[in-house]
Amino acid sequence: MALSMVLIAELSGEKEIIFPEICALTIGAWISEQQPWMTNKRRIFFLMSAAALFGVLTVRYSPLPLIFQVCLCFAFTGIILTLCKTNFVPIISACILPVYLKTTSWIYPVSVAVMALIIIAAQWLMEKCHLRPVNKFTPCVFDMKTQIIKWSKLLLVFGLLALIPFKTHQIYFLAPPLIVMFTELSNPKSPARKKPVYIIGLMTFAAFTGSMLRLVLNVYLGFPLSLCTVLACLVLFIALSRVKINFPPAGAILLIPLIINKNLLPMFSVEVFIGAAVLCCVSMILFKSRKDSNCVNNR
Repeated sequence: MALSMVLIAELSGEKEIIFPEICALTIGAWISEQQPWMTNKRRIFFLMSAAALFGVLTVRYSPLPLIFQVCLCFAFTGIILTLCKTNFVPIISACILPVYLKTTSWIYPVSVAVMALIIIAAQWLMEKCHLRPVNKFTPCVFDMKTQIIKWSKLLLVFGLLALIPFKTHQIYFLAPPLIVMFTELSNPKSPARKKPVYIIGLMTFAAFTGSMLRLVLNVYLGFPLSLCTVLACLVLFIALSRVKINFPPAGAILLIPLIINKNLLPMFSVEVFIGAAVLCCVSMILFKSRKDSNCVNNR
């Protein structure tokens, strides 16, 4: 999936087609035995499409400074996740990424929608062929007042943490997949909270793998991005199988180096390490109450 996406982007010359979160979706929807999000196929398509469209609309028509645009997108995703009764947090990255990249092209939301369709179609086919368990959707049970407080708290904490990186133009200390990680870890019921050191290490390793492969193979040696993509995914999937943690945001942070300025590559993994460590610690400390849970299974 990742190879096809990058290959089409290279052949067409449309870099907006490259959507790093697609690797996270394949990890959650195809590779993991149990899908980590409580959502169904219709919601995956609708939420990914709506988030990507809102991100582009924000860039095109909002006069707000960058940090407020990002906070606006963060708030929007919190609202639609609550209204749709799901914890499908990858849409946060889909919404915020075009703001980071200043993407105004309609190609981005269209490509996200198409790739979401491919993801859910392949998942349906694998379920029919008994290659993975059928994903049974149970809507999350949210207390509206609690959700408003939780997302307000998330937005406030994120806004405060973002002040220095955005002021100094070092925004990838808070790369979009790290914001997804932060939101996931803010849920006290998340299994990822049991292994925070592994999560920080996995995010850093993925960022280092993606950035170094692009820097060496693409920037210095001139090989196509598609080769970097294949090798990066191969290395990450081997690492995931070794540590036995299928953490989807690691897949997204792996492919971010494919679309950022090449001058940012040498320090990208360092920034991700610092950002992941800070966000992980903050989420573990500030979000301890069971009331902070993103989702409560009503079965």
